[in-house]
Amino acid sequence: MIDRARPVADEDMPADARDPGGARSSRFVGGVLLLVLAGMWIAGWLSGTSAEDMLSLTAWGVMLGGIIALGGIGLTLCYGVLKFPNFAHGEFLTLGAYVTYGMVLVLPRSEPIWRFSFGWELVVGLPLAAAVTAVVAITIDRLLYRPLRRHHSPLVLLAMASLGMEFLLRGIVYLIWGSDFHFYYSGRANPALYLPFGLRLQADQIFVFALALVLVALLYWMLTRTRIGKAMRATADNPDLAQVRGIDTEQVVAWTWAIGAGLAAVGGVMYGLASQMRPDMGFVLLLPLFAAVIMGGIGSAWGALVGSIIIGVAMQLTSAFLNPAYGPAVAFVLMVLVLLMRPQGLFAQR
Repeated sequence: MIDRARPVADEDMPADARDPGGARSSRFVGGVLLLVLAGMWIAGWLSGTSAEDMLSLTAWGVMLGGIIALGGIGLTLCYGVLKFPNFAHGEFLTLGAYVTYGMVLVLPRSEPIWRFSFGWELVVGLPLAAAVTAVVAITIDRLLYRPLRRHHSPLVLLAMASLGMEFLLRGIVYLIWGSDFHFYYSGRANPALYLPFGLRLQADQIFVFALALVLVALLYWMLTRTRIGKAMRATADNPDLAQVRGIDTEQVVAWTWAIGAGLAAVGGVMYGLASQMRPDMGFVLLLPLFAAVIMGGIGSAWGALVGSIIIGVAMQLTSAFLNPAYGPAVAFVLMVLVLLMRPQGLFAQR
């Protein structure tokens, strides 16, 4: 007989449960990450960058984190429901950015809104590009991933299929739009706003982060308050039980692809607006996307947001004393650091 009064052995408990305030706790790991960011800040200041410029780089990193979060949240949704890493997810950012660029060229050019660099044609093109990208993602799932799921293909086969789709989508972008870099509004002024403490920000950067926060909040409300959100969470926890309880899991999968790809498309547009569009932009952002999701905890939308902000700030701060091309490597190092201390991520779902 099982002795129910027997205390649970320490080796049977998770590491963070045995030592909630120890080296594997989220509070300790978060403190270590803050110290790392502070060290980057000091290193940039010692290299000759002024405190005002370091503060601006920090703010730009928060904006970049908002862009990464839009892609990372879609990535963690797909992994939570479909249980495989979608290496083609970065190309949804590229596709959304370029579809919006095509619409900006077709629609009548309007004057800039307030102090932003963009006009109403980009505002109109943004949701349309998100819808187009969502349709493409659902179509890819129907033609490629669903047959593999029905044949109970191993995880590595699904991952390799997504990697092949990544190259295919990027090739289509090259074929249609070419290999040149593009801007939504080439030559249009985008002056900085001078804020207190010497902080310089563009109005576009404020818009990017504000939109990311709004979309994350809406997604959290959808997952917790709506029927489809609850069905998505049930399918992520136990797809077989969800199907037995009458949940249409294929409809949940379609919604997952639509939401994840739509958010990624918006993130791609914001990245193109903040910097420039290039055909490999999604591939360049793929490692920071995975790093943010793993750091925040797979399955947690807020964790993806926090992880994305940490990654974005680190990538911008290190540009003060390193070549910006090392940004993805910085994201990788931080991801490995978190994995060594807390493999389940900062906001792991219990």
